[in-house]
Amino acid sequence: MKRAGVCYLLPLLLFSIPLFFTPASSQSCSSYKFSSNNVYKSCVDLPVLSSFLHWNFNQSTATADIAFRVTGTSSSRWISWAINPSSTGMVGCQALVAYVGSTGSVRAYTSPINSYRTSMPEGSLSFGVPSISGAFQNGEMTIFAKLQLAAGTTTVNQVWQEGPMNGANPGTHSTSGANMRSMETLSFATGSTPVSGGSSGGGRSGGDDDGDDDDDDGYGSPGSSSSSGSSFFSNRQQKKNVHGLLNAVSWGIMMPLGAIFARHLKVFEGANPAWFYLHITCQGLAYILGIAGWITGLRLGDEGGETGYHGAIGAILFIGATLQVFALLVRPKPDHKYRFFWNIYHHSIGYTVISLSILNVFKGLQLLNPASVWKQGYIAILIILGLIAAVLEVVTWSIVIKRRRRAAMDLPPKHPSIVGGNGHSDSQLHYGA
Repeated sequence: MKRAGVCYLLPLLLFSIPLFFTPASSQSCSSYKFSSNNVYKSCVDLPVLSSFLHWNFNQSTATADIAFRVTGTSSSRWISWAINPSSTGMVGCQALVAYVGSTGSVRAYTSPINSYRTSMPEGSLSFGVPSISGAFQNGEMTIFAKLQLAAGTTTVNQVWQEGPMNGANPGTHSTSGANMRSMETLSFATGSTPVSGGSSGGGRSGGDDDGDDDDDDGYGSPGSSSSSGSSFFSNRQQKKNVHGLLNAVSWGIMMPLGAIFARHLKVFEGANPAWFYLHITCQGLAYILGIAGWITGLRLGDEGGETGYHGAIGAILFIGATLQVFALLVRPKPDHKYRFFWNIYHHSIGYTVISLSILNVFKGLQLLNPASVWKQGYIAILIILGLIAAVLEVVTWSIVIKRRRRAAMDLPPKHPSIVGGNGHSDSQLHYGA
């Protein structure tokens, strides 16, 4: 009965792991803290291109201190935030631009956009920009600027973009998907969110320097709903959170746990075939969740943004895990002459997938850039799994050695022991998965 209870509790433990990771745990603009100790009263999670805008607004002087952030980018890409005083499109934009120069420092400057074919040369804007600077760290690029707007200005048409560098100059950004939806109306005075409502929906929060609770200036961009931030999946950052959650739990935790089941539980008397079903259940669930996470990653890639090796490793993981699934369909019986070769194939692919999974989780954390506690939490989980595996390795080897000694004393073997895939006697520890 005790063994049966353990068998039921272990899958329950697997399902409880996601409770330690919630999408709310990752940073929205309202919880973000700048390393420069800058503090902004208002902010908005922009709906596309992993972008965020923070600002302080003085309505009496029509000045705005802004910080525009893009996460999941790289030193080979540029970012831009702009105000269009005359329309909602690209032409006529008064842009702030930043990229990492050849010296490794961030170049931030102003550029008026007068045509669709532009390399965004430096130039003066139609409003004052007394100061502008940039920063790049851990896959996140930020533009800091002070804007001197026309008297009475509270609402503007904002446009933001990101794209690849073309040598030493900004190159052409994508002309499809998220890059064609990166425009909204912004109220500096209200943030399009009532003060009483605080941060809600897509993570918008705003102060109202004049005390006016009016929020008629919505965030509706052309061709999209003004409530685009209210849906969980409408925000790109939330999609990244789901992607990271699924992959961290499946590839990064359940896959290694399933390998522990297969390698160590089979040694204990009465654990067969329970260990096998635990192994395939754990790996099967990990595969399903991993595929869901991989698909969300593909959708994020279609929307733009830099993934680097993260996306390539994800594709390799999908191929390797799928090969494991097909290998299960042609698994020979334990005494089959080809079982030895199947074991080599199965173990090699399996441990490669697990190693790459852990590596890719860390690369994903670097791109997502959540609060440090989540990376520390994942490291703690890996340490716990490693300690469990180490203890079980010692225990199982001691059990096997005792059995071999007892067997040698009671009845000398007629044939040399056949060594299995993990160093234990194949008659005792054959892999069923």
